[in-house]
Amino acid sequence: MYIYEKPNWPNFIWNKEKILSLLSTISHRQGRLIGRMESLGFDLQSEAVLDTLTLEILKSNEIEGELLDRDEVRSSIARRLGMDIAGLVPSDRNVDGVVEVMLDATRRFQEPLTNERLFNWHSALFPTSRSGMQKIVVGNWRKNPIDDPMQVVSGPMGKERVHFQAPDSAVINKEMKLFLIWFNATVEANPLLKAAIAHLWFVTIHPFDDGNGRLARTITDMLLARADSISNRFYSMSAQIRIERKSYYDILEKTQRGSIDITAWLIWFLECLDRSLVASEEVLSRIIFKARFWDQLKVLELNSRQRKMMNMLLDEFEGKLTSSKWAKICNCSQDTAGRDIQELISKGVLKKEALGGRSTSYLLSEIG
Repeated sequence: MYIYEKPNWPNFIWNKEKILSLLSTISHRQGRLIGRMESLGFDLQSEAVLDTLTLEILKSNEIEGELLDRDEVRSSIARRLGMDIAGLVPSDRNVDGVVEVMLDATRRFQEPLTNERLFNWHSALFPTSRSGMQKIVVGNWRKNPIDDPMQVVSGPMGKERVHFQAPDSAVINKEMKLFLIWFNATVEANPLLKAAIAHLWFVTIHPFDDGNGRLARTITDMLLARADSISNRFYSMSAQIRIERKSYYDILEKTQRGSIDITAWLIWFLECLDRSLVASEEVLSRIIFKARFWDQLKVLELNSRQRKMMNMLLDEFEGKLTSSKWAKICNCSQDTAGRDIQELISKGVLKKEALGGRSTSYLLSEIG
């Protein structure tokens, strides 16, 4: 029997004593992080939100094997938030749809969640009404015949393993009505617990043909925004779930095949959330370092190529910086790249990497 087949479904129970200290730790860490973020200036806050939302969208899709272009996602978010940043690129409608869903959930977190809102989100995720090469029901609940149930499977064809079988499509209207009444009710013991329960409950109903995991995480973000009482997102739960993807699927499967006592799921969810808050401290440190870096360099005259490469080094530059890589990225000659680099070395911005090797590489100097 799956959890939704148990007599008391969905009246979940849990051991309050086992999660009380976790809730206290997370609430304290949340408050401290939000306090630090709100003490920053508007520009740094905006950059933190942009980085966090970009990470959240990329990783939530990665969990499902969907790889989006980082620059497209970042540009789409920036345009919709009215942010004037350098390096904006065009984004396709698939990316724009994913971004619109996340912003609707986190910017309008206090508004009710309804069938229509979920249908709009689902339509935005699948603008072509297809999942890969398969046509799916979009903007409405799935409609599976009794002899072809909705199943979560893995493994090669002919040797598939069924991890979970969702409720029949005939009961989705009733199940979702109950879920949304609970979701929109204002009385709840703890908003973090509500986020954890909503995630499990929604993904167990599995109301759509595809996109259920992504929408479950979107709903989680919406409730975490309610818990924080702010629309700005400063930490990414999906980024941490992506790191812990195997244990995420394992605990979901175990819980969905278990009893209505969901203590183990709540503990996993809260511990994962706690780790995502810790990871966000690194993002904050990088943003503050970047701001200090540019503040100290504002008296220097840098050309557009130099500014572009400095921003890349301050973000997520892959591999080592060499003059040939500089020339390729900036679409300039090797001689021009060499002059750009030497100018930055003379100004104390770059330094040669001490390890040496077949080709010389360069690092940012420690500023201040």
